[in-house]
Amino acid sequence: MDDNRIRNIVVVGGGSAGWTAAAALATYLGKGARIRLVESEEIGIVGVGESTVPFMKTFNAQVLGIREADFVARTQGTFKLGIQFNDFGRIGDSYVHGFGTIGRSLGPLPFHQYWLKLFLAGRAPDIGVFSLPTVAAPRNRFTASAVDAPPGSPLADIAYGYQFDAGLYARYLRELAERRGVQRIEGRIVDVVQRGEDGFIEAVVLQGGARIEGELFIDCSGFRGLLIEQTLKAGYEDWSRWLPCDRAMVVACASAGPLTPYTRVTARAAGWQWRIPLQHRTGNGYVYSSRHISDDEAAASLLETLDGTALGEPRPLRFTPGRRRRLWDKNVVAVGLAGGFMEPLESTAIYLAQSGIQRLLGLFPTRAFDPQLADRFNRDSAFEHERVRDFLALHYHATERNDTPFWDHCRTMAIPEPLRETIALFQTDGRYFRNGEDFFALPSWVQVMLGQRIVPRGYHPIVDEVPDADLVAFVERVRRTIAACVEAMPSHRDYIDEHCKALVA
Repeated sequence: MDDNRIRNIVVVGGGSAGWTAAAALATYLGKGARIRLVESEEIGIVGVGESTVPFMKTFNAQVLGIREADFVARTQGTFKLGIQFNDFGRIGDSYVHGFGTIGRSLGPLPFHQYWLKLFLAGRAPDIGVFSLPTVAAPRNRFTASAVDAPPGSPLADIAYGYQFDAGLYARYLRELAERRGVQRIEGRIVDVVQRGEDGFIEAVVLQGGARIEGELFIDCSGFRGLLIEQTLKAGYEDWSRWLPCDRAMVVACASAGPLTPYTRVTARAAGWQWRIPLQHRTGNGYVYSSRHISDDEAAASLLETLDGTALGEPRPLRFTPGRRRRLWDKNVVAVGLAGGFMEPLESTAIYLAQSGIQRLLGLFPTRAFDPQLADRFNRDSAFEHERVRDFLALHYHATERNDTPFWDHCRTMAIPEPLRETIALFQTDGRYFRNGEDFFALPSWVQVMLGQRIVPRGYHPIVDEVPDADLVAFVERVRRTIAACVEAMPSHRDYIDEHCKALVA
């Protein structure tokens, strides 16, 4: 039987996406395949991703075999229980989108349905007190899941992501990939060679004439999409009518204040601003609409609102929110920004790159490149991107603000039909139904909708079957349990100092 396995893979572009892809492929293809990564020091990387979702914890451990303490220390990282949103629904509003669960289910219904009956009657506090991350984050408490916690304890399964230096993460991944056999090639690609009969990529040509041939190409070339778009013309879906921000100013500043286990996001006149605390500095950025504010105004606003001294000048980034129509075309798979970019509001850029890599491993082809594999990859990728798009659009549209042209536009803009249906159903009686493998689950949608003043008019009818005294006791018991667990957690700083403090801070 002929050996039809792919033996020659070329990754175009480095950064977090490129080196993650190279490391993962090297891990699972072993010495049976030659994996080369082509990048140019002249081009550099975008490097805006400094905040992630819990998926990275699983991916690092299970796919790449990375030790968490080593990774966090090497990337000057911190932990992230969620995102604090300020001034989104109204100026003065604040809520935390915490990772993990809200309370605990009772019978067939999620906890928030039982809470909702009491809340609408004025007999229950804000939903945030019933979730461990949303209570622990503002108090700067953090711990990893406790292996000795009793089953069902909130401390037994704590969901969290990371906040880290993206440049250090790329360097860390590069070392990992090279130890596993990946060969790095320095050079700028000046030409792409296609097969005449079917348009498949045969090779990339570097400045100076070196020809790098491959059977499978992973496009991690960033926004330009050197292979997937410039060469294969996969097409791009522009989602700016639903995601109004198209630019960002980014700058680091000196650390100031406590080491918070959450990313802080604050609505500004023409967009929003992030604050991401690392062990050695704080990352900051203003994501905005170029139709509502100039680059100079955005830079000035960012510098005026930093917690510490700026460590450089704001660096501009431009993007068109959306995705490639096909992320897998012929023998090219786009990963990371080459496949699309929406914006960093919910820290999904690195997630989408790693999810794409995991999807590719599951659908990995032979040299025959069965088109069914690419079709499935593209369908699943499209669904994933569209549901993330809808979740992001929710943050803009669910507002009562009309104090600036930007927020008035967001409040009144048209939204995708699936999002409109999700909001309408929740407004009726608090119901939310997850769509397939939608990454953001019920707790995320419930927290953001409630946090931005989408309050249901009623609740699920089954709740009325629970006697009133039992209902009150159940909800109060959950609140007390969460409070006691948070009280037992160490400070975020103390946890890092004990387990994963960077050698140089």
